[in-house]
Amino acid sequence: MKINKIEINDEKYPEKLKKIYCPPKQLYVLGNIDILNNKSIGIIGSRNCSKYGEKVAKEFSYKLSKYNINIISGLARGIDSFAHIGCIMAKGKTIAVLGSGFNYIYPKENIGILRKILEEGGAVITEYEIDTPPNKQNFPARNRIISGLSDGILVVEAKRKSGTYITIDFALEQGKDVFIIPGSIYSQNSEGTNELIKQGAKIITTPEEIIQEITLF
Repeated sequence: MKINKIEINDEKYPEKLKKIYCPPKQLYVLGNIDILNNKSIGIIGSRNCSKYGEKVAKEFSYKLSKYNINIISGLARGIDSFAHIGCIMAKGKTIAVLGSGFNYIYPKENIGILRKILEEGGAVITEYEIDTPPNKQNFPARNRIISGLSDGILVVEAKRKSGTYITIDFALEQGKDVFIIPGSIYSQNSEGTNELIKQGAKIITTPEEIIQEITLF
């Protein structure tokens, strides 16, 4: 499949990304380049998620997709994977943002999900050239693109000290709404999300609540 390169001054470059601090100068895109400006929700959370987190990520992704909302995530293990899978199950459009070039898909076990994303008319994007390996420092930078392309961010599970907070910080800086799924007080995977609720983040328990919010954007 052809890799398309979009530079920041190109007509196809996503308008939402132009508005963020330090937008990527170029994007490399596999798949459907025309969906990058559509209504989208980023779904993020723990790589070591619980069965509860898996179920929530799939269900919310599936139902939001049925409202023609794109699902954006990072193709990582855990919540990211299940968010992409829920959207694929709904025959919706999902966008995966990589922290590497296309010759280094990470993690390798998600290559099958990547193929399904493309088969369903979604897109896989990165700001990195094709032979860029998945270096550790790439992923925090990748997260600003996930939040930048999204109209809001849904956090399903997050530990108290979690990389998920990097995306949340970018989203708040960019003026995006952050929606939180509450979790068990006995679960480490919910310590971060429950703390965010204490700080005033929006509690969400149904996909329809997000639909109501983003129709106001």
